[in-house]
Amino acid sequence: MSQNIVQKLRDQIENGIVSGEFPAGRRLDETQLATRFGVSRTPVREALIQLGAIGLIEIRPRRGAIVVEPAPHRIYEMFEVMAELEAMAGAHAARRYTDDDRAALEAAHCRCLRSAEAGDADAYYYDNEVFHEAVYAASHNGFLQEQCLALHRRLRPYRRLQLRVRNRMETSLAEHERVVKAILSGDSNGAAAALRTHVAVQGERFSDLVARLTTTRSDS
Repeated sequence: MSQNIVQKLRDQIENGIVSGEFPAGRRLDETQLATRFGVSRTPVREALIQLGAIGLIEIRPRRGAIVVEPAPHRIYEMFEVMAELEAMAGAHAARRYTDDDRAALEAAHCRCLRSAEAGDADAYYYDNEVFHEAVYAASHNGFLQEQCLALHRRLRPYRRLQLRVRNRMETSLAEHERVVKAILSGDSNGAAAALRTHVAVQGERFSDLVARLTTTRSDS
């Protein structure tokens, strides 16, 4: 089974949940989804398992996969924690990165730059994941890396929506630049501050995210 098929399917179902096409409480039937997306039930099952792992659905006895959507305040809380975890990862990375980490971080940043210049929000979204994973790896703290990856996966659909807010992709890229500069100069405090600012959704940014959630659901 191709992981690309599972990833594409997962993203399509994920978008349906975030946009409100699959509202909270909706049962996601494997056979219906397989027919709709023209695949077998096997990748559908794998995609649902992955969505269950990030908390967008629950697999319930005798009912199957049920959509469970966090309330806005819960999303905000998760971003608050994510900001602190990433700040910690950035601080460690600034003190511990290796030549291989430098190369991985610079390569990931270059990929984000190309996607942003092309105006391709979907490509930037995936390249952004690689960038953040490079920061986590450079922290050389396995437990912290695991926690960052787990929460990053849970916030994945909301990060995707953020990138569709006006000018967010360009702003994100500029923030990446500050992160890279701080880490590679060994500035642990600067790296922590840059990542905390980059990840946190406060004030206008959180309002923009909630507005985007509302808009996508109205459009659906």
